[in-house]
Amino acid sequence: MSSDPFRKDVSADYEVLSVEEEPKNNPDTTTILKHLGLFLLTLFSVTMTGANFVGFDPVLFPFAFPSTPDMLRGLLFAVLLLGFLTVHEFGHYFAAVYHKVKVTLPYYIPIPAGVGTMGAVIRIKERINRMYKLFDVGASGPIAGFVVALAVLLIGFVTLPEPDYITNFAGHEALKEYVAQNGTFPQQNPETDNGAVLTVGNTLLYSFLASFFDNVPPMWEMYHYPFLFAGWLGLFFTALNLMPVGQLDGGHILYSLIGHKKHRIVARIFFSCITVLAGIEVLPWLYNYLMEFNELYGSVAWVAWAGILYLLMNRAFKREEKWVYTSLLISVASSSIYLFFDTTAMSSQPSFIWVVWSFFIAFMVGAEHPPIAREEKLSTSRQVIGWLSMLIFILCISPNPLYIN
Repeated sequence: MSSDPFRKDVSADYEVLSVEEEPKNNPDTTTILKHLGLFLLTLFSVTMTGANFVGFDPVLFPFAFPSTPDMLRGLLFAVLLLGFLTVHEFGHYFAAVYHKVKVTLPYYIPIPAGVGTMGAVIRIKERINRMYKLFDVGASGPIAGFVVALAVLLIGFVTLPEPDYITNFAGHEALKEYVAQNGTFPQQNPETDNGAVLTVGNTLLYSFLASFFDNVPPMWEMYHYPFLFAGWLGLFFTALNLMPVGQLDGGHILYSLIGHKKHRIVARIFFSCITVLAGIEVLPWLYNYLMEFNELYGSVAWVAWAGILYLLMNRAFKREEKWVYTSLLISVASSSIYLFFDTTAMSSQPSFIWVVWSFFIAFMVGAEHPPIAREEKLSTSRQVIGWLSMLIFILCISPNPLYIN
């Protein structure tokens, strides 16, 4: 079953077909035009917002239109990112068609903010009752998308310009001066004293690949490079889909590998880890916000977050009090210990991505995977692909993907 960063669980909406009926995946002209229209809207949206990241003299979408060169750079970024999303979703689609599972074409989701899209989704319209089919449909998307994103990233590394390329962009005066004098990027960002700086989180795979190339821009300038940024986003979105919970792709894969009982435990522990990252994001913001009213209010941040966590875990763990209270205490304590030792986190501005994902998992895709009617052992080749998918998740995930210093 396909999944994307913003896809709702649709298992309750499955249409169970009789044995005599064979699933039909022949969309009519109207359906094709509807999906094509969403794709074109998303292409426009990503082009416009992408120009704000990779443009030489960007303007904030949608209040003004960027220049023609910036539009073309934004279009390049859009083609790269949507190319990844399209391959990912059609990986699911063709696997479902191969197994004669009723499925929709991809729905592209445009949004005039962020990178211009909330992803793309397909809807499985039939319950999948065989383990190998569940695995094939779940794994085909992230594996196909990973290959494309990795290729885009490698092209970006191979075609890197000299560091003085950064002089083409508006602003960055302190950085331009350093590069002009030294011919290389600085170890630390000289712009941090002059305002907020967007930083992209590093990952194990990105760091490993970058070590083989010269002139690699630092993570606080990487988003200016269309191939690097689109490739990084593709790999990170792949990792998000591979999280081993609920009806995400990773949930399908790990469930197929270890079965319902073991997956239930792993998924609950993993969800608790996500809430630790969410706490690291939200506690500093809550603390600083409340301190503006009264210094004594700062400690209320922990109480407020504990209350929110109780609601999330009550939902995710189906009101099992042992899991709810134990995980809640461990989560709050872990976030607090991290913030105690990393004082810089108290002053940074996170993206709140893990807060969003905590709610998304708890209320949309679920922490646990619904049981399959017939559990069976996967073939050796599928097991190898499955564990490699989990390795891809580890290599491509970033605990702090986007933040502002």
